[in-house]
Amino acid sequence: MDNIMSYETVELDEREGSIIILDQTKLPNEVQFLQLKEQKDMWQAIYLLQVRGAPAIGVFAAFALYLAAKDIDADTWEAFYAPFHDAKEYLNSSRPTAVNISWSLNRMEQLAIDNRNKPIAEIKALLLKESKEIKAEDVWMCRRIGENGLTLLKDGDGILTHCNAGQLATSKYGTALAPIHLGVERGMNFRVFCDETRPLLQGARLSAFELMVDGVDTTVICDNMASQVMKNGWVNVVFVGCDRVAANGDSCNKIGTSGVAILAKYYGIPFYVLAPTSTIDMSIEKGEDIVIEQRPPEEVTKMWYKQRMVPQGVKVYNPAFDFVDNELITGIVTEYGIARPPYTESLKEIFRRKTETKPRL
Repeated sequence: MDNIMSYETVELDEREGSIIILDQTKLPNEVQFLQLKEQKDMWQAIYLLQVRGAPAIGVFAAFALYLAAKDIDADTWEAFYAPFHDAKEYLNSSRPTAVNISWSLNRMEQLAIDNRNKPIAEIKALLLKESKEIKAEDVWMCRRIGENGLTLLKDGDGILTHCNAGQLATSKYGTALAPIHLGVERGMNFRVFCDETRPLLQGARLSAFELMVDGVDTTVICDNMASQVMKNGWVNVVFVGCDRVAANGDSCNKIGTSGVAILAKYYGIPFYVLAPTSTIDMSIEKGEDIVIEQRPPEEVTKMWYKQRMVPQGVKVYNPAFDFVDNELITGIVTEYGIARPPYTESLKEIFRRKTETKPRL
């Protein structure tokens, strides 16, 4: 089996005017790449989780908006901006919870606005350059998160993770899995327990896939087995990714993460959220203010089964995310350091460091 670390999760094909992605809905049984040219197909790719993970979606959205801009036939700013803004809003509607997509799209739009007095061709060239920089920054960010997270690990540690926040969710290395991948590069050994992460099984299909092919001792467990694994003493630390962090440190991640945090607190196991600063939304005060995406009931009732598993007509509650209360979080690992309670202060310090540090791309 090929090592996932050698693949590009999201790649812009300038010559063809398309984005190439690794279709994550086919993993782990099939490694298939999609070449997307139409905006509707790009929107679908995000919504259907063919491309997923907050950082990867941000990179994908930047490329998609550039391609939308490239196809706009306009000579004036006014004629260009209206369809450009519509394309941005359309892409942004695909995933309401993960902040990286809106962060990326807003960054691209602001660049265009700041250069509105320049020729349209030059604006398009600047958008292309910006989209590439967003990806380069993502690679740098993941490595820095990996380095910071690795300081929390010892050789031989048992790590529990939920969902997928690895290479498949970013441009390189990942967030929650980045310290593991970097540790492997340096000859370290870990025992990783991957929650299945129901109902879409990103832990079983994706995290287990990329960890196993990278040579990590990997064990898949059903979500309701996490307590027993912790009780057995097999878990030294919990590493999870995140789709949005509020100003008070409340962290929104794939559904089931809050339960893992509660269990970790009970068993005295450190619980870390690993997230780039682009995922931290200081405009949102607390977790209750985060819009939680509701997914189709079919993901629960029949998606993984030959026959329908749930009685016809029964109600289904299928939120894609929950949020972890800040009091359950030991630390938030970012590319600019590790924030610790109280997060209302430490997250401000992280952003202060960000303003003083330029990414080394």
